[in-house]
Amino acid sequence: MSAEDLERYEAEMELALYREYRDVVGIFTYVVETDRRFYLCNSVDVKVRSESGDAYFEVTMTDAWVWDVYRPARFAKNVKVLTFKDVNVEELATSDFEPPKA
Repeated sequence: MSAEDLERYEAEMELALYREYRDVVGIFTYVVETDRRFYLCNSVDVKVRSESGDAYFEVTMTDAWVWDVYRPARFAKNVKVLTFKDVNVEELATSDFEPPKA
């Protein structure tokens, strides 16, 4: 497989992932961004934990969809993320549910 073939394959996978996102975004309430992943979910709970002076975030989500091109199953019933980095949680507004026209 040439480098060009690999780039074409990755571009096709990204496009397929975007199309899936566009199809499912309307069934979720929250967008959650961590340093490693982007999630859509219907409930989210963020707790700040501290052990031995270091603070970290414990993020728990239910009914989630994970933006990850290499993941064969992107839907997850329960997700727990532990991170020392920032976590961004946004509630989707009704107007945000309109996917872009293809």
